[in-house]
Amino acid sequence: MRKSYAEPPLRVEEILRYAGCRTGQVAPEICQALDGCLEEARGALRYGVCYLEQPVRVVDGLCDLGFATFSSKDLAVYLSDCRSCLLMGATVGLELDRLIARYGRVSPSRALLLQAIGSERVEALCDVFLADARIEYEKKGQSLKPRYSPGYGDLSLQLQTDVFRALQDCQRQIGLSLNGSLLMSPTKSVTAIVGIRNIGE
Repeated sequence: MRKSYAEPPLRVEEILRYAGCRTGQVAPEICQALDGCLEEARGALRYGVCYLEQPVRVVDGLCDLGFATFSSKDLAVYLSDCRSCLLMGATVGLELDRLIARYGRVSPSRALLLQAIGSERVEALCDVFLADARIEYEKKGQSLKPRYSPGYGDLSLQLQTDVFRALQDCQRQIGLSLNGSLLMSPTKSVTAIVGIRNIGE
């Protein structure tokens, strides 16, 4: 399944944090530059999420998510109270990568701000998608846990290959792909497992 979004709520403080700026100590020229970058980035951003629900079975640290079975003590703990999970991939699109690359050659400071914008934007996209999903699952007496991505704890990044296979053509759905080095393109993208548990259990 696939969802597209208009611009999620903007969190300027988060952008500045990603850019390495301390709250309350941001020079006026940085704020002015950020405003210009935001205006330019808006034309490049495309917010897309693909997702599906998978069954969960955990036995002795071995996690069976339907699309793959693998060992991860950390994920086993995370999913210990879940019978299913959401598998998701989210991206803000390739055009932002191109914009960052272009400014990387002529204005590193502007490229840095665009990098920070991309990081905040994909996190905001994940947040708004999961907020919508929580409403739907609460109607069914279920709740969602915080997302858990390949590479967290002892969960191998190699799982990305299985995630992309299970999501069934992320490239076609939202323009998200994975290369042989397990790097995602566009770079401002997220994949995650989201545990689903019954409320009251």
